[in-house]
Amino acid sequence: MIAIKRPTTGVDMLEDYLSYIVSLQKDEEELFSRMEQYAEEHRIPIMDRLGIETFLGLLHIQKPQSILEIGSAIGYSALRMATALKNTTIVTIERDRERYLKAVEYIGQSEMKDRILILEADALESEAEEIFGRQYDALFIDAAKGQYKRFFEKYEPTVKPGGVIYCDNMFMHGMVLLDEEEVPRRNRTMIRKLKEFTRWIYNHPDFETSLLPVGDGILIAVKS
Repeated sequence: MIAIKRPTTGVDMLEDYLSYIVSLQKDEEELFSRMEQYAEEHRIPIMDRLGIETFLGLLHIQKPQSILEIGSAIGYSALRMATALKNTTIVTIERDRERYLKAVEYIGQSEMKDRILILEADALESEAEEIFGRQYDALFIDAAKGQYKRFFEKYEPTVKPGGVIYCDNMFMHGMVLLDEEEVPRRNRTMIRKLKEFTRWIYNHPDFETSLLPVGDGILIAVKS
């Protein structure tokens, strides 16, 4: 008889489940592997594998034809979205010059470059026609966490009725679960604003909102 070792706690079981799910995921393409390595070496935050695979699964269900992304970083999520969704166009915005140039480099190396428009701009200040001259099926917010409410309010009008707004890092590595005095002082304002945004959108009359405990927390808000 084969003895089966079972997790003894809920936390252990969850970790085992997550490891199992990650083990089922496809091997990354060479470009994505290089981008992940660069992000790790330069301490640039990108979505973890479980988070990005869950996010792409949600997009496969929704099937958006157009996506606006706030916060390109090095272009990782934009390229993953374009690769997964063969008929989708993406507009993505990045304000950091070094990250923007790296994203342009990576996107230029891919076969998806004709479906991704990357703009160097401050998303809270830009009124560019390339952004606001169209409507989107999906909006993905993955920039300054303390500004999520401002991003949401500014760009929500660009989302079509029935469209979906996704926000990443809603848990901020567990800091949203801490009392304010337990949060590192440098992060307190950001965490307070992130929690305020979460409560605000959950009570917004024009959106049906869910928060998935996957990756670092993915928020899904469906527009009426």
